[in-house]
Amino acid sequence: MTRSHYILFAFLACVAALPLFGEAYALRLGTMACMYAVFALSWNIVGGFAGYPSFSTAAFFGLGAYSTGILMNKGVPLLVSVGVSLVFCLLLAAAFGAVLLRLRGHYFAIASLSLVEVFRELVNNATDLTGGGMGLNIPLVSGSSVMSDATFFFYAMWGLLLITAITVTIVATSKLGFGLNCIRQNETAASMVGLNATLYKAIAFGLSACFVGAAGGLYAAWVHYIDPSDVFDILYSVKPIVMALMGGLGSPLGVVFGAFLYLGLEEVVWRNYIQIHSGVLGVLIILLLLFLPHGLVSLRIEKIRQALFGRKASHV
Repeated sequence: MTRSHYILFAFLACVAALPLFGEAYALRLGTMACMYAVFALSWNIVGGFAGYPSFSTAAFFGLGAYSTGILMNKGVPLLVSVGVSLVFCLLLAAAFGAVLLRLRGHYFAIASLSLVEVFRELVNNATDLTGGGMGLNIPLVSGSSVMSDATFFFYAMWGLLLITAITVTIVATSKLGFGLNCIRQNETAASMVGLNATLYKAIAFGLSACFVGAAGGLYAAWVHYIDPSDVFDILYSVKPIVMALMGGLGSPLGVVFGAFLYLGLEEVVWRNYIQIHSGVLGVLIILLLLFLPHGLVSLRIEKIRQALFGRKASHV
């Protein structure tokens, strides 16, 4: 593990202390921030490590939400339902990935985007099972107070974020991570030296989908009601990419910081510019990417470099 990995887990430990001093509103923001971080970390496996621009996050988020909701309506406990959704999304994404990841560049991006519409239409037409366009009600996990409910889902989403971060760290420091980096740099050369690129990419695509599916399941149980236009919202596919770019593409620490920064900006802009919040948020993101093209991680590295070489230059 590198120093950035230790910083990441120290940061997550600090986030876990939020219920000690936060109200229900702060816990809601903390839950959303953890969910966004799960999105960004998951996307980073296939987009940051392997270099494949996936737009399928919304597809597996919605699929996880609906599979969990359907299981809970049949009396299956929440954690079991979320676990089943995780495994289901992992296997389904790996199968799709083995096919879709034979495409490259914008061809793959369009193909992954089409998954969102395919799954949305399937859910819309399976009216008896999903409720179709009328949506699906999810039973309450418990009849406890608002604060205890908020605390429960905060820790559930935080726990999922911790598992995702551990998995991404293992991938980054393993043979799989090395192989994905080789694929990003030159896939043809990697295949020529014996790397099974199809297998590596399918595993990466499965890992990038399973935690998003589990987050969808927790989200469904949290809000108690889902419909296709909500959980298959294409913005869920775009936001992780923006978060990863803001934090630092390929860096687990950077993408988590990017997710928390994105949520902070989104909340502040929404509060102050409710009528034009999407436009203002878009302008801020463009400015950040223009003046910080390599994300927050590069800002930290630049500061250290300036502190070292700048001070040295002043003595010359």
